[in-house]
Amino acid sequence: MSATPSRPLAVAHRGDPYRFRENTLPAVTGALAAGADAVEVDVQLTRDGVPVLLHDPTLRRLWELDRPVGALTSSQLAAQKFAGGHRVPTLAEALKLFAEQPGARLLIDLDDPGPARATWRTVTELGAERLVAFCGPVQAMLAVREQAPDAQLSLTWKRPELPVPALLADLRPRYLNPPFGLVDERLVARAAEAGLEVATWTVDLRRTMRRMIALGVASLTSNRIAVLRSELDRARR
Repeated sequence: MSATPSRPLAVAHRGDPYRFRENTLPAVTGALAAGADAVEVDVQLTRDGVPVLLHDPTLRRLWELDRPVGALTSSQLAAQKFAGGHRVPTLAEALKLFAEQPGARLLIDLDDPGPARATWRTVTELGAERLVAFCGPVQAMLAVREQAPDAQLSLTWKRPELPVPALLADLRPRYLNPPFGLVDERLVARAAEAGLEVATWTVDLRRTMRRMIALGVASLTSNRIAVLRSELDRARR
């Protein structure tokens, strides 16, 4: 991902989840069609170590199957018949969509270090290094940095003070990624002094979008990607 202060990025949270089931291929393609600059997805591993698009460690909430995804092989997961013909896609399938979308990126959100190695292996096997960026908390991003020295990172951060310089030196993130409730003029200014841009989440109300844009936030993640796209386009006029 890349951005300038005059053109913040529109990032679709788990695709376009108000129109399609989150973290599915229709949600990803729907978000791209709605004008997303990047699509954020979550990754879990199957029992045989295949990265798939899923936020929760179990399939219960989204797929009504009360089993951990890590208890199923990729073949077993692919064979599951879910209502409406939906299915849990692999990361590889999602990456192939982005090969056909010049300029768009897949933002891979990792909550813990576990999937980092298999995720990066999938990215490199497809030659998709330039199509991805990563976000997540400290330990997950340290694991990504070990695998991918040049990957673009967005450090998820839930404190009003900035990370210590030693951590920033180890991680070399491009973005500091706090929830929007922590973002104010002081945080944006201090981040800039540290050589960071500010990304924020999850921004679904128009008034919040407008406030973040006015503060100079470089990237906004939203469940309402079409609304965010319209607000960003409005701000540029």
